[in-house]
Amino acid sequence: MEKEKDNRDKESDSLENGAVPPYDIAVRQTNKAFHFDEHDLDRVQRRLKQRHVQMIAIAGTIGTGLFLGSGGALATAGPLGALIAYALVGTVAYSSLCAVGEMSTWAPISGTFPHFAARWVDPALGFATGWNYFYTNAISTPSEITAAVILLTFWDKNSDHIPAYTAVLCVLVCLINIFGVRYFGESEFIFAIIKLTLIIGLLLVGLIVDLGGGPEGDRIGFRYWKNPGAINRAGLVNSHIGVDRFLALLSVLVNAAFSFQGMELVVIAASETESPRRNIAKAVRRVFYRILVFYILGILMIGMLVAYNDADLLSLQDNNTAASSPFVIAIKRAGIRVLPHIVNGAIFTSAFSAGNSFLFCSSRVLYGLALRGQAPRILTYCTKKGLPLYAVLVSSCFTFLSFMSVSSGSNKVFVWFVNLSTTGGFTSWFVMNITYIFFRRGMLAQGYDLTKNSYHNRWQPYISYWGAGWTLFFIFVNGFAVFWNFNAADFLTAYINIPIFVVLYVGYKAIKRTQIWKPMEMDFVTGIPTLEETEEPEVPPKNIGEKIANIIF
Repeated sequence: MEKEKDNRDKESDSLENGAVPPYDIAVRQTNKAFHFDEHDLDRVQRRLKQRHVQMIAIAGTIGTGLFLGSGGALATAGPLGALIAYALVGTVAYSSLCAVGEMSTWAPISGTFPHFAARWVDPALGFATGWNYFYTNAISTPSEITAAVILLTFWDKNSDHIPAYTAVLCVLVCLINIFGVRYFGESEFIFAIIKLTLIIGLLLVGLIVDLGGGPEGDRIGFRYWKNPGAINRAGLVNSHIGVDRFLALLSVLVNAAFSFQGMELVVIAASETESPRRNIAKAVRRVFYRILVFYILGILMIGMLVAYNDADLLSLQDNNTAASSPFVIAIKRAGIRVLPHIVNGAIFTSAFSAGNSFLFCSSRVLYGLALRGQAPRILTYCTKKGLPLYAVLVSSCFTFLSFMSVSSGSNKVFVWFVNLSTTGGFTSWFVMNITYIFFRRGMLAQGYDLTKNSYHNRWQPYISYWGAGWTLFFIFVNGFAVFWNFNAADFLTAYINIPIFVVLYVGYKAIKRTQIWKPMEMDFVTGIPTLEETEEPEVPPKNIGEKIANIIF
């Protein structure tokens, strides 16, 4: 490590105007083993435009977890229990996004938060986080493809067609990613518009039905909050109703977390985004309102429309098509017939979009690991158009795990993979918040002004403490129900991610003999592009149409 004097002009010297330490010393790690200065090997290109980034941010916050999984949360915890669980997990997801968003606007480079963990906490933590995030997303891709295939059975009940549907979707997801980030951005842009239209339409229709505006004219209001009640029981502690209701709330936290997974996609794509500091900052600032409007209002609405002990809700929980959505149950009951088919089609695109996004995330994190010397260097190969081809191909291989759901014998193993990917997401959120706490401590110690970064949340570091504390709690309690009726498979699914992560961390630390970075050793400069290298002048809107588009995008 060395500390270098740098007397260049202020504008070209800093990542942000005024961000250079007052004593004009920048810490640079010169040890090649850390791979901090690998920007010359990084061949990805900035092809995602502002509208892509903004709509990807929306797409990352709306998915099958909201449209379908919310029904399971309602049935398990009741309307108030589901609302509390989704609101709590929403704050944790938001804190994690704020943390990684601030670090990404400082360093919009390939590798994203696993590299930040290696750079500002411990190289071993970056290694463990990167591989944890890779297999979490790689496994999530086939699970979403399977969900999309199940949605097709809403129209085609012939089970013999499932393998063909699975093969077609696998190929399509792989092709979109192989064609390049521009095609990925355009596809996600279209899918996001469909999701937005669907959720806004469902909220409006739900409100109309609740107020008695449906064909049947039945005004529901908050009827189901009174009878059968606001919070369901878990059925684990019959002797104490309060404790049993609290356990019901805990049991839906994983359901809620699955709904919010993928929100960080917008920062994963930082190294391939035009004007990343401005566009990512704008996207992160707007995510809070999207969570509030889409998730909180969505969960509140289904709790008003359907009772948690509704016979249709309970009988259709394993259906996993639009028929099991609380929105569709309420719509059909109100006498609106054609809408379920439209909803199922829109949810199908949502599942396909999620699989598309998870494949993108897994390939970019794998590419980042290779770039930093923590995965085979051959995976750094990029085409002339900036596509990390080999990383995409390796990640694409996991899509064919979706064929496991076709066989009844292997389906149980596939379900384990799905649950493992959900619990692995908690670990990633935890690392995002912990890394930010270290990042902030190092920045302040070296004299950087955090408020002059493109994005800075004034509630930091408190929201990162909040996020880190709750994610650690989620990691340990997500499988608590197994202790009432012990099952080895469920126990392993819930907790095996902990020893896997520990082995990755301790193993790398022992082999490479890494150390936790001290605040004055953290490198905030090497290999990080300046503002002038990444940001293009913002063109102000010229007419009312462009002003509206600027607000939306």
